Amino acid sequence: MQIETHLEHKFMACKSGLSLTKGQGIEGYASRFGEVDQSGDVVMPGAYAKSLAALAVRGSKVKMLWQHDPAQPIGVWDDVREDKHGLWVKGRLLVETRRGAEAAALIAAGAIDGLSIGYRTKCASKGNKGERCLSEVELWEVSLVTFPMLPTARVTGKGADDPVSAALRHMAAVLTEARRQIAKP
Repeated sequence: MQIETHLEHKFMACKSGLSLTKGQGIEGYASRFGEVDQSGDVVMPGAYAKSLAALAVRGSKVKMLWQHDPAQPIGVWDDVREDKHGLWVKGRLLVETRRGAEAAALIAAGAIDGLSIGYRTKCASKGNKGERCLSEVELWEVSLVTFPMLPTARVTGKGADDPVSAALRHMAAVLTEARRQIAKP
């Protein structure tokens, strides 16, 4: 039996890229205000305010998932807030988990850098150009994704200073070079 949650997803790619910061920290914009995404939606300033306030009152946090899969949490968002540009997120990948370690390696190698929100629309209206203007959403999760719906939703900060990350970067470089050598005519 499948349960319908009416949960929507918005994928966003960041122009400046998803990146790791100190240790396995990541940060970037999961959503940007006023930009039309590939499905014709525009998130308006203040759309996340009520949801973020409700989470704070409950002592809850927005979940960090892998590709919107609720069975694959990969880290913790320590800071989720609106600013004048959009929804800024900052958190930590949990490399103690298999998928978290894989995500860290993929980000460090530049293979993945998209962010995407999982939310429920609370209030929306039609814009002048036919776009759906989201003025209030209930934010459930922010995922690391391969293909964000909003091309500017990307990880912008990454830190990989620990030995595990260095080893993963080295392994990725070795595999990339091997692939290049195999592809030579």
